[in-house]
Amino acid sequence: MADTIDKDETLIEHPSLETLGALFKGPLGVRSFALTGLLALAVFYTLYLAREFFLPIAVALVLSFLLQPVVRGLHRLHIPEALGAGIVLLSCLALLAAMFYQLSGPLTDWAARVPEISAKLRRQVQTFRKPVDRVTQMTEQVQNIATPAGAQQKAPQQVEMKKPDPLAGLFSKTYTVLIAVFETLILLYFLLSSGDLFLRKLIHTLPRFNDKRRAVQIAREVEDSISHYLLTIALINAGLGTAGGLAFWALGMPNPALWGVLGFVLNFVPYLGALTLIGIVTLVATATFPALGHALLVPASYLALATIEGNFVTPWIVGRRMTLNPVVVFLGLVFWGWMWGIVGALLAVPMLVILKILCDHVEPLAPMGEFLGG
Repeated sequence: MADTIDKDETLIEHPSLETLGALFKGPLGVRSFALTGLLALAVFYTLYLAREFFLPIAVALVLSFLLQPVVRGLHRLHIPEALGAGIVLLSCLALLAAMFYQLSGPLTDWAARVPEISAKLRRQVQTFRKPVDRVTQMTEQVQNIATPAGAQQKAPQQVEMKKPDPLAGLFSKTYTVLIAVFETLILLYFLLSSGDLFLRKLIHTLPRFNDKRRAVQIAREVEDSISHYLLTIALINAGLGTAGGLAFWALGMPNPALWGVLGFVLNFVPYLGALTLIGIVTLVATATFPALGHALLVPASYLALATIEGNFVTPWIVGRRMTLNPVVVFLGLVFWGWMWGIVGALLAVPMLVILKILCDHVEPLAPMGEFLGG
Protein backbone atom coordinates (compact mmCIF):
# COMPACT_ATOMS: atom_id res chain seq x y z
CA MET A 1 0.00 0.00 0.00
CA ALA A 2 2.82 2.35 0.87
CA ASP A 3 4.52 1.55 -2.44
CA THR A 4 1.33 2.45 -4.34
CA ILE A 5 1.04 5.80 -2.51
CA ASP A 6 4.71 6.57 -3.19
CA LYS A 7 4.19 5.70 -6.85
CA ASP A 8 1.15 8.01 -7.13
CA GLU A 9 3.04 10.85 -5.45
CA THR A 10 5.90 10.31 -7.88
CA LEU A 11 3.49 10.56 -10.82
CA ILE A 12 2.05 13.78 -9.41
CA GLU A 13 5.44 15.36 -8.85
CA HIS A 14 6.98 14.04 -12.08
CA PRO A 15 4.22 13.45 -14.65
CA SER A 16 5.02 10.86 -17.26
CA LEU A 17 4.71 11.25 -21.01
CA GLU A 18 1.46 9.26 -20.95
CA THR A 19 -0.03 11.74 -18.45
CA LEU A 20 0.98 14.72 -20.58
CA GLY A 21 -0.37 12.98 -23.67
CA ALA A 22 -3.71 12.42 -21.97
CA LEU A 23 -3.77 16.10 -21.00
CA PHE A 24 -3.42 17.17 -24.63
CA LYS A 25 -5.69 14.48 -26.11
CA GLY A 26 -8.63 14.82 -23.72
CA PRO A 27 -11.90 16.44 -24.83
CA LEU A 28 -11.13 19.42 -22.60
CA GLY A 29 -7.37 19.27 -23.07
CA VAL A 30 -4.93 22.01 -23.90
CA ARG A 31 -4.94 21.12 -27.57
CA SER A 32 -8.72 21.45 -27.72
CA PHE A 33 -8.61 24.93 -26.17
CA ALA A 34 -5.76 25.91 -28.47
CA LEU A 35 -7.64 24.80 -31.59
CA THR A 36 -10.79 26.57 -30.38
CA GLY A 37 -8.81 29.76 -29.78
CA LEU A 38 -7.21 29.58 -33.24
CA LEU A 39 -10.65 29.03 -34.81
CA ALA A 40 -12.08 32.05 -32.96
CA LEU A 41 -9.16 34.23 -34.05
CA ALA A 42 -9.58 33.09 -37.67
CA VAL A 43 -13.31 33.88 -37.56
CA PHE A 44 -12.80 37.36 -36.06
CA TYR A 45 -9.95 38.09 -38.48
CA THR A 46 -12.20 37.14 -41.40
CA LEU A 47 -15.08 39.26 -40.06
CA TYR A 48 -12.74 42.24 -39.73
CA LEU A 49 -11.15 41.99 -43.17
CA ALA A 50 -14.42 41.18 -44.98
CA ARG A 51 -16.59 43.60 -42.98
CA GLU A 52 -17.95 45.23 -46.14
CA PHE A 53 -19.36 41.81 -47.08
CA PHE A 54 -20.59 40.61 -43.67
CA LEU A 55 -22.00 43.89 -42.36
CA PRO A 56 -25.03 44.07 -44.74
CA ILE A 57 -25.74 40.40 -44.00
CA ALA A 58 -25.74 40.99 -40.24
CA VAL A 59 -28.00 44.06 -40.53
CA ALA A 60 -30.42 42.22 -42.80
CA LEU A 61 -30.61 39.22 -40.46
CA VAL A 62 -31.33 41.36 -37.39
CA LEU A 63 -33.98 43.37 -39.24
CA SER A 64 -35.55 40.18 -40.59
CA PHE A 65 -36.05 38.91 -37.04
CA LEU A 66 -37.82 42.18 -36.23
CA LEU A 67 -40.04 42.34 -39.33
CA GLN A 68 -40.76 38.65 -39.99
CA PRO A 69 -43.74 38.51 -37.58
CA VAL A 70 -45.36 41.41 -39.49
CA VAL A 71 -44.94 39.59 -42.81
CA ARG A 72 -46.32 36.39 -41.27
CA GLY A 73 -49.31 38.35 -39.95
CA LEU A 74 -50.02 39.69 -43.45
CA HIS A 75 -49.72 36.13 -44.78
CA ARG A 76 -52.52 35.07 -42.40
CA LEU A 77 -54.64 37.75 -44.11
CA HIS A 78 -54.10 35.87 -47.43
CA ILE A 79 -51.44 38.31 -48.65
CA PRO A 80 -48.55 36.49 -50.40
CA GLU A 81 -45.23 36.63 -48.58
CA ALA A 82 -43.48 38.31 -51.51
CA LEU A 83 -46.11 41.06 -51.60
CA GLY A 84 -46.17 41.34 -47.81
CA ALA A 85 -42.39 41.74 -47.68
CA GLY A 86 -42.61 44.53 -50.27
CA ILE A 87 -45.37 46.28 -48.31
CA VAL A 88 -43.41 46.09 -45.05
CA LEU A 89 -40.17 47.36 -46.62
CA LEU A 90 -41.88 50.21 -48.48
CA SER A 91 -43.76 51.23 -45.33
CA CYS A 92 -40.51 51.31 -43.31
CA LEU A 93 -38.73 53.31 -46.00
CA ALA A 94 -41.64 55.76 -46.23
CA LEU A 95 -41.63 56.20 -42.45
CA LEU A 96 -37.88 56.86 -42.42
CA ALA A 97 -38.19 59.29 -45.33
CA ALA A 98 -40.98 61.21 -43.59
CA MET A 99 -38.96 61.36 -40.37
CA PHE A 100 -35.86 62.67 -42.14
CA TYR A 101 -37.93 65.18 -44.08
CA GLN A 102 -39.45 66.56 -40.89
CA LEU A 103 -36.04 66.76 -39.20
CA SER A 104 -34.11 68.06 -42.20
CA GLY A 105 -35.06 71.66 -41.41
CA PRO A 106 -33.82 71.66 -37.79
CA LEU A 107 -30.68 69.74 -38.79
CA THR A 108 -29.90 72.31 -41.47
CA ASP A 109 -30.47 75.19 -39.03
CA TRP A 110 -28.19 73.68 -36.40
CA ALA A 111 -25.52 72.94 -39.00
CA ALA A 112 -25.61 76.61 -40.04
CA ARG A 113 -25.36 77.71 -36.39
CA VAL A 114 -22.27 75.65 -35.62
CA PRO A 115 -19.85 78.64 -36.00
CA GLU A 116 -22.08 80.80 -33.79
CA ILE A 117 -22.33 78.07 -31.12
CA SER A 118 -18.56 77.52 -31.23
CA ALA A 119 -17.92 81.23 -30.70
CA LYS A 120 -20.32 81.34 -27.71
CA LEU A 121 -18.71 78.29 -26.16
CA ARG A 122 -15.24 79.78 -26.58
CA ARG A 123 -16.33 83.00 -24.87
CA GLN A 124 -17.85 81.07 -21.97
CA VAL A 125 -14.85 78.78 -21.63
CA GLN A 126 -12.51 81.78 -21.74
CA THR A 127 -13.71 82.90 -18.31
CA PHE A 128 -12.57 79.58 -16.84
CA ARG A 129 -9.23 79.71 -18.68
CA LYS A 130 -8.08 83.06 -17.31
CA PRO A 131 -6.37 81.63 -14.20
CA VAL A 132 -4.68 78.98 -16.35
CA ASP A 133 -3.50 81.62 -18.83
CA ARG A 134 -1.98 83.69 -16.02
CA VAL A 135 -0.02 80.70 -14.76
CA THR A 136 1.14 79.97 -18.31
CA GLN A 137 2.33 83.58 -18.79
CA MET A 138 4.24 83.49 -15.50
CA THR A 139 5.91 80.22 -16.54
CA GLU A 140 6.96 81.70 -19.89
CA GLN A 141 8.42 84.77 -18.15
CA VAL A 142 10.46 82.58 -15.81
CA GLN A 143 11.76 80.59 -18.79
CA ASN A 144 12.72 83.77 -20.64
CA ILE A 145 14.64 85.05 -17.60
CA ALA A 146 16.49 81.73 -17.20
CA THR A 147 17.40 81.51 -20.90
CA PRO A 148 20.66 83.33 -21.93
CA ALA A 149 20.20 86.30 -24.17
CA GLY A 150 22.41 84.92 -26.96
CA ALA A 151 20.84 81.50 -26.99
CA GLN A 152 18.49 81.18 -29.87
CA GLN A 153 16.88 78.04 -31.05
CA LYS A 154 16.90 77.29 -34.72
CA ALA A 155 13.46 77.16 -36.17
CA PRO A 156 12.61 73.65 -37.26
CA GLN A 157 12.34 73.06 -40.95
CA GLN A 158 8.73 72.78 -42.02
CA VAL A 159 7.67 70.22 -44.56
CA GLU A 160 4.35 70.70 -46.28
CA MET A 161 2.43 67.52 -47.00
CA LYS A 162 0.07 67.35 -49.89
CA LYS A 163 -3.41 66.94 -48.46
CA PRO A 164 -5.81 64.53 -50.11
CA ASP A 165 -8.87 65.87 -51.83
CA PRO A 166 -11.70 65.81 -49.23
CA LEU A 167 -14.40 65.72 -51.91
CA ALA A 168 -12.96 62.56 -53.46
CA GLY A 169 -12.94 60.81 -50.09
CA LEU A 170 -16.50 62.00 -49.36
CA PHE A 171 -17.83 60.71 -52.68
CA SER A 172 -16.01 57.40 -52.18
CA LYS A 173 -17.51 56.87 -48.72
CA THR A 174 -20.97 57.91 -49.90
CA TYR A 175 -20.78 55.42 -52.77
CA THR A 176 -19.72 52.63 -50.38
CA VAL A 177 -22.56 53.43 -47.95
CA LEU A 178 -25.15 53.49 -50.74
CA ILE A 179 -23.98 50.13 -52.06
CA ALA A 180 -24.15 48.64 -48.53
CA VAL A 181 -27.68 50.02 -48.00
CA PHE A 182 -28.80 48.64 -51.37
CA GLU A 183 -27.36 45.20 -50.57
CA THR A 184 -29.03 45.21 -47.15
CA LEU A 185 -32.45 46.07 -48.59
CA ILE A 186 -32.24 43.41 -51.32
CA LEU A 187 -31.12 40.71 -48.90
CA LEU A 188 -33.75 41.77 -46.34
CA TYR A 189 -36.47 41.47 -48.97
CA PHE A 190 -35.35 37.96 -49.92
CA LEU A 191 -35.21 36.90 -46.25
CA LEU A 192 -38.70 38.23 -45.58
CA SER A 193 -40.26 36.90 -48.79
CA SER A 194 -38.71 33.43 -48.51
CA GLY A 195 -40.63 32.67 -45.32
CA ASP A 196 -39.70 29.26 -43.91
CA LEU A 197 -37.57 28.22 -46.89
CA PHE A 198 -34.29 28.00 -44.97
CA LEU A 199 -35.96 26.18 -42.08
CA ARG A 200 -37.49 23.62 -44.47
CA LYS A 201 -34.09 23.07 -46.08
CA LEU A 202 -32.52 22.51 -42.67
CA ILE A 203 -35.23 20.06 -41.61
CA HIS A 204 -34.81 18.14 -44.86
CA THR A 205 -31.11 17.57 -44.16
CA LEU A 206 -31.67 16.14 -40.65
CA PRO A 207 -31.90 12.33 -40.57
CA ARG A 208 -34.12 11.63 -37.53
CA PHE A 209 -37.65 12.82 -36.76
CA ASN A 210 -36.74 13.91 -33.22
CA ASP A 211 -33.97 16.12 -34.60
CA LYS A 212 -36.37 17.66 -37.11
CA ARG A 213 -38.93 18.41 -34.39
CA ARG A 214 -36.29 19.89 -32.08
CA ALA A 215 -34.89 22.08 -34.89
CA VAL A 216 -38.35 23.48 -35.61
CA GLN A 217 -38.96 24.15 -31.92
CA ILE A 218 -35.62 25.91 -31.44
CA ALA A 219 -36.04 28.00 -34.61
CA ARG A 220 -39.54 29.15 -33.61
CA GLU A 221 -38.57 29.99 -30.05
CA VAL A 222 -35.44 31.84 -31.14
CA GLU A 223 -37.32 33.88 -33.75
CA ASP A 224 -40.18 34.71 -31.37
CA SER A 225 -37.83 35.65 -28.52
CA ILE A 226 -35.61 37.85 -30.68
CA SER A 227 -38.50 39.59 -32.43
CA HIS A 228 -40.27 40.28 -29.12
CA TYR A 229 -37.05 41.53 -27.57
CA LEU A 230 -36.19 43.87 -30.44
CA LEU A 231 -39.75 45.19 -30.63
CA THR A 232 -39.83 45.74 -26.86
CA ILE A 233 -36.50 47.59 -26.88
CA ALA A 234 -37.69 49.74 -29.80
CA LEU A 235 -40.86 50.68 -27.88
CA ILE A 236 -38.86 51.44 -24.71
CA ASN A 237 -36.46 53.64 -26.69
CA ALA A 238 -39.43 55.41 -28.29
CA GLY A 239 -40.84 56.07 -24.83
CA LEU A 240 -37.50 57.41 -23.63
CA GLY A 241 -37.18 59.64 -26.69
CA THR A 242 -40.71 60.98 -26.17
CA ALA A 243 -40.08 61.66 -22.48
CA GLY A 244 -36.78 63.33 -23.30
CA GLY A 245 -38.40 65.50 -25.97
CA LEU A 246 -41.10 66.61 -23.54
CA ALA A 247 -38.48 67.39 -20.88
CA PHE A 248 -36.45 69.44 -23.38
CA TRP A 249 -39.61 71.29 -24.46
CA ALA A 250 -40.51 72.07 -20.83
CA LEU A 251 -37.00 73.44 -20.19
CA GLY A 252 -37.13 75.68 -23.28
CA MET A 253 -34.65 73.81 -25.48
CA PRO A 254 -34.94 74.71 -29.17
CA ASN A 255 -36.11 71.89 -31.48
CA PRO A 256 -36.98 69.42 -28.71
CA ALA A 257 -38.35 66.88 -31.22
CA LEU A 258 -34.91 66.65 -32.85
CA TRP A 259 -33.20 65.73 -29.58
CA GLY A 260 -35.99 63.29 -28.71
CA VAL A 261 -35.58 61.42 -32.01
CA LEU A 262 -31.82 61.46 -31.55
CA GLY A 263 -32.29 59.96 -28.08
CA PHE A 264 -34.48 57.21 -29.55
CA VAL A 265 -31.82 56.26 -32.10
CA LEU A 266 -28.80 56.54 -29.82
CA ASN A 267 -30.38 54.53 -27.02
CA PHE A 268 -30.01 51.39 -29.15
CA VAL A 269 -26.36 51.64 -28.07
CA PRO A 270 -26.49 51.10 -24.28
CA TYR A 271 -24.54 53.47 -22.03
CA LEU A 272 -22.60 55.15 -24.84
CA GLY A 273 -25.72 56.35 -26.67
CA ALA A 274 -27.15 58.15 -23.64
CA LEU A 275 -23.76 59.66 -22.80
CA THR A 276 -23.40 60.91 -26.37
CA LEU A 277 -26.77 62.68 -26.30
CA ILE A 278 -26.00 64.13 -22.86
CA GLY A 279 -22.77 65.61 -24.23
CA ILE A 280 -24.56 67.06 -27.28
CA VAL A 281 -27.40 68.68 -25.34
CA THR A 282 -24.91 70.01 -22.78
CA LEU A 283 -23.05 71.91 -25.50
CA VAL A 284 -26.27 73.15 -27.12
CA ALA A 285 -27.83 74.22 -23.80
CA THR A 286 -24.63 75.98 -22.69
CA ALA A 287 -24.59 77.97 -25.93
CA THR A 288 -28.35 78.66 -25.78
CA PHE A 289 -29.07 79.68 -22.19
CA PRO A 290 -27.15 82.49 -20.46
CA ALA A 291 -27.52 81.00 -16.98
CA LEU A 292 -25.24 78.02 -16.34
CA GLY A 293 -27.68 76.45 -13.89
CA HIS A 294 -30.46 76.46 -16.48
CA ALA A 295 -28.10 74.97 -19.06
CA LEU A 296 -26.97 72.13 -16.79
CA LEU A 297 -30.58 71.31 -15.91
CA VAL A 298 -31.16 70.06 -19.47
CA PRO A 299 -28.59 67.20 -19.46
CA ALA A 300 -29.40 66.44 -15.83
CA SER A 301 -33.06 65.82 -16.72
CA TYR A 302 -32.15 63.41 -19.52
CA LEU A 303 -29.61 61.67 -17.28
CA ALA A 304 -32.36 61.05 -14.73
CA LEU A 305 -34.69 59.66 -17.42
CA ALA A 306 -31.97 57.39 -18.86
CA THR A 307 -31.09 56.13 -15.38
CA ILE A 308 -34.72 55.24 -14.62
CA GLU A 309 -35.05 53.52 -17.99
CA GLY A 310 -31.83 51.52 -17.70
CA ASN A 311 -32.19 50.42 -14.08
CA PHE A 312 -35.94 49.98 -13.62
CA VAL A 313 -38.05 50.11 -16.80
CA THR A 314 -36.04 47.87 -19.12
CA PRO A 315 -35.24 45.12 -16.54
CA TRP A 316 -38.88 45.07 -15.41
CA ILE A 317 -40.35 44.84 -18.93
CA VAL A 318 -37.74 42.63 -20.58
CA GLY A 319 -37.38 40.30 -17.60
CA ARG A 320 -34.40 38.59 -16.05
CA ARG A 321 -34.26 35.87 -18.69
CA MET A 322 -33.35 38.37 -21.40
CA THR A 323 -31.19 40.63 -19.23
CA LEU A 324 -27.54 40.69 -20.27
CA ASN A 325 -24.43 40.98 -18.15
CA PRO A 326 -23.44 44.71 -18.11
CA VAL A 327 -19.74 43.86 -18.38
CA VAL A 328 -20.41 41.64 -21.41
CA VAL A 329 -22.56 44.38 -22.99
CA PHE A 330 -19.83 46.99 -22.56
CA LEU A 331 -17.12 44.68 -23.92
CA GLY A 332 -19.40 43.76 -26.82
CA LEU A 333 -19.97 47.44 -27.64
CA VAL A 334 -16.23 48.15 -27.60
CA PHE A 335 -15.37 45.04 -29.61
CA TRP A 336 -18.00 45.33 -32.34
CA GLY A 337 -17.55 49.09 -32.50
CA TRP A 338 -13.87 48.47 -33.21
CA MET A 339 -14.69 45.72 -35.70
CA TRP A 340 -17.50 47.36 -37.69
CA GLY A 341 -17.69 50.99 -36.52
CA ILE A 342 -20.96 52.70 -35.55
CA VAL A 343 -23.13 50.05 -37.20
CA GLY A 344 -21.25 47.37 -35.28
CA ALA A 345 -21.98 49.18 -32.01
CA LEU A 346 -25.68 49.30 -32.94
CA LEU A 347 -25.65 45.57 -33.71
CA ALA A 348 -23.67 44.54 -30.63
CA VAL A 349 -26.60 44.08 -28.24
CA PRO A 350 -28.92 42.31 -30.74
CA MET A 351 -26.12 39.90 -31.63
CA LEU A 352 -25.44 39.23 -27.94
CA VAL A 353 -29.15 38.57 -27.41
CA ILE A 354 -29.21 36.15 -30.35
CA LEU A 355 -26.16 34.36 -28.96
CA LYS A 356 -27.73 34.12 -25.49
CA ILE A 357 -30.99 32.72 -26.84
CA LEU A 358 -29.14 30.11 -28.87
CA CYS A 359 -27.06 29.16 -25.83
CA ASP A 360 -30.20 28.83 -23.70
CA HIS A 361 -31.75 26.41 -26.20
CA VAL A 362 -28.65 24.31 -26.92
CA GLU A 363 -27.75 22.25 -23.86
CA PRO A 364 -23.93 22.10 -24.39
CA LEU A 365 -23.85 25.92 -24.61
CA ALA A 366 -25.97 26.50 -21.49
CA PRO A 367 -22.97 27.59 -19.32
CA MET A 368 -22.15 30.30 -21.86
CA GLY A 369 -25.78 31.48 -21.79
CA GLU A 370 -25.62 31.67 -18.00
CA PHE A 371 -22.42 33.73 -18.24
CA LEU A 372 -24.00 36.15 -20.74
CA GLY A 373 -27.05 36.66 -18.53
CA GLY A 374 -27.37 39.42 -15.99
